Amino acid sequence: MPRTGVAVRMGRVLDGFPGHMQDYREECRFVLAAEEEASREDVVRVLEESGAEILLNYLPVGSEEAARFYADCALEAGVGLVNNMPVFIASDPAWAARFREHGLPIIGDDVKAQLGATITHRVLANLFRQRGGVRLDRTYQLNTGGNTDFLNMLNRDRLASKRRSKTEAVQSVLEVPLDDDDIHIGPSDYVCWQKDNKVCFLRMEGRLFGTSPPCTSTSASPSRTRPTPQDRHRRHPVLQARP
Repeated sequence: MPRTGVAVRMGRVLDGFPGHMQDYREECRFVLAAEEEASREDVVRVLEESGAEILLNYLPVGSEEAARFYADCALEAGVGLVNNMPVFIASDPAWAARFREHGLPIIGDDVKAQLGATITHRVLANLFRQRGGVRLDRTYQLNTGGNTDFLNMLNRDRLASKRRSKTEAVQSVLEVPLDDDDIHIGPSDYVCWQKDNKVCFLRMEGRLFGTSPPCTSTSASPSRTRPTPQDRHRRHPVLQARP
């Protein structure tokens, strides 16, 4: 990309920097700038003077306070908001009403990869329903990665909205949503050497017509493919995949 002359300015950190990152090497984590943080007035002024029409929010997962701070600044500056992280703003009726009253667009919340783990999980869950009513009994999606996104999410207190966002994406295609105990989706661990590569371990268990015995068991991961005694007792076909 050619140089545009756009200046990168210090903003407000608030809850955007998780304390546990201080325990990791600088080349692996976020590094706070030494400059003085901007005030709310500074942020609003820069937005107004820039002529920007849309504010894109890509703050780290778990930055609840910071995300709402910048949404407020967007409203005051008269710019729209695309919320690319799982803090529920666009889907919150109160926030949506505020943007509507100002005549400003707001889109969100969170984003999916063009062809990533969650959309793959969603398509497979919908396939269970489309194939003559195959019943999905339980499922999990475990994601690992080695970038700052996954390092940030080692703090489980920052994951509530992320897990909810991913879980709702899959639950929304099911005729009958699964109980909370039967579905688990979200970031699972930080593996430094994976760097910017995310690996998904996906397992789905369901029943065919008449609760017929397993007919398919496939795997693209080094995990086992043969059903355990418990699997045979439940008479569930098992699908294991790693996109």
